[in-house]
Amino acid sequence: MSQHGSQPSDRSLDFIEPPVRKPLVLFKEAERSLRVRTVAAIAPLLPSQVALTMGDVSHRADEWLETWLETLAHLDLEGITDADLRSPRILMGLAFVGFGGLMTMFLALCLSILHPELSAVAQLHDHWHPYVWSVSLGVAGLTMIGREAMRPPGQE
Repeated sequence: MSQHGSQPSDRSLDFIEPPVRKPLVLFKEAERSLRVRTVAAIAPLLPSQVALTMGDVSHRADEWLETWLETLAHLDLEGITDADLRSPRILMGLAFVGFGGLMTMFLALCLSILHPELSAVAQLHDHWHPYVWSVSLGVAGLTMIGREAMRPPGQE
């Protein structure tokens, strides 16, 4: 083969690795950038007292977010076990079930007030999309709770 052929080179190139930025830092910077630009764009349109208050709230949000993200940065994500996440999974399942039930009842109430001439079957026939969403949310929550209930007790 020729010198310029497709043979592999004996030397390897070492590339400088870019600094890895944590997702929390990226989130903080993105949120702050959007908030500052929004406050700057809206402030001239508002009365002076409201604009000052909005700027003060934005500054407080900066301080709060900084301490919150600092607390989160010290969490050992590798040390969180499956057993530690059991309670949050159960709570999320309960939240899904509760919100699904609340949506179903709210939908039934609104439709009975807005369309009293329709029977329950006619309301369901005309507005089945929201019912499907709310029931699906409840079923997803029940699935999460059922999954946690069926885990073996020794699995910690």
